[in-house]
Amino acid sequence: MSNFAAASRAGRRSARRGCKNSIPILMDNKRSKAEWMRRYAAFVVILFVIAFGTSLSIRANLGSSPISAPPYILSLVPGIGLTMGQLTIFMHVLFILIQAALLRKDFEKRQLTQILVSFLFGFYTDLTMWITGFMQMPFDMDPAIGYPLRFAELLAGGAVLAFGIACEVRCDSLMLAGEGLPLAISKFLKRDFGKVKICSDTSLVAVGTVFMFIFFGGWNWKMVGIGTLVSMFYVGFMVRVFTPHISWLDRIFIPRGERAAKQRAAAAPAWGSHRVVTIARTYGSGGNAIGEEVARRLGCPCYNRQIIDRTARQMGYTPEFVEKNEQNISTARLWEMIFTDHGIPQSMNPSKDDAIFVSQSRTIRELAHEGPCVIIGRLGNWILRDNPHVLRVFITSGRDFAANMVAGKLNITKEEAARKTDRVNTGRANHYMRYTGRQWTDIDGYDIIVNAERIGAGKAADLILQAAKQMG
Repeated sequence: MSNFAAASRAGRRSARRGCKNSIPILMDNKRSKAEWMRRYAAFVVILFVIAFGTSLSIRANLGSSPISAPPYILSLVPGIGLTMGQLTIFMHVLFILIQAALLRKDFEKRQLTQILVSFLFGFYTDLTMWITGFMQMPFDMDPAIGYPLRFAELLAGGAVLAFGIACEVRCDSLMLAGEGLPLAISKFLKRDFGKVKICSDTSLVAVGTVFMFIFFGGWNWKMVGIGTLVSMFYVGFMVRVFTPHISWLDRIFIPRGERAAKQRAAAAPAWGSHRVVTIARTYGSGGNAIGEEVARRLGCPCYNRQIIDRTARQMGYTPEFVEKNEQNISTARLWEMIFTDHGIPQSMNPSKDDAIFVSQSRTIRELAHEGPCVIIGRLGNWILRDNPHVLRVFITSGRDFAANMVAGKLNITKEEAARKTDRVNTGRANHYMRYTGRQWTDIDGYDIIVNAERIGAGKAADLILQAAKQMG
């Protein structure tokens, strides 16, 4: 249709794998004692998987992962007398104390369980380092053979680690202090968790590097090397690859009877037989005006700005804040989301992007239940994909046409309008990819695709109305 999505095309496949169904529309955190016990027991096993992946990565001799850098480097200091697992426990306890100091009254008492988790993880670290001892790659191997083998072991260890993290997130029970600290910092500073996590990982690598220079007098690629850099991005990417494929874990976490009851409770109430039209539109195509005309002729409400206002009231934000942050994911932000290590459950994620999407999704489903309506934008076609009475429309136009429309509306030059059009469309495309795992312009997501420039706004409305009436 247009080239506005080209900026994010390189990340499409990875985003599709990792983002699909990643954000629930409705969340129910009520769990029975039996379910909690299952989740805690599973977490004990998952923790071993995480420790094993960490140790396997270290054995590649290309550098440790960021979170392991300080304790691993210190464990190599001659005469220190402490194992990597013991040093990991000390580091994690320090992280917990910092969390309590930052959050104070907001520090949940149940998060003190991180102390027990830290001791268990420290034990697992020493155990898995012993188990993987025979897999240690010699640093002086023939480079033609050694580097491919070491890199393969690094990727294998990172994949195991990512699988463990994905399972930890799915388990949604406890978390490691290494994740709890950046979460506490993000809450304290009111910053996005993903960005804080990147800064936290970078800081840990920096601390490890300082230890390396203090105790070993220079740079050592076995301690901080290419493997450290790869782990910072590769693990987060692999978490997104695994996440859509581990829903089977719910059979372990949730007793069969309770699982069936939750599925019945989560099932959406039966949709009414009334028509709902969703309109996705490229910026400057005239989609808003066409949607309003369709609603006028159908005699039903048209929801656009109203969704912003309702979301703002529900979340305690200003409408201006919601409008600024909704459907506005830059390509750089999308890449950050793809590669960031998302090691916390969604129920604990303070991301404003996710919170706005969940709130708007709930609002759109409520509006669609109330009666006939036209819903403009905000992933309405995806959110209401289980409603058989929804007509999903995509309205587009040529780039020059859109630029002229925007220039006239905002009283700016055509060049400025063209840049704004590209920027807004890229943000909408990235937003769609983030929450659906699909391309915004994928024709499979729509029933009708209309080029408003070619046929005009009036005929576009006629075409949509004709299709909507045939549905009834």
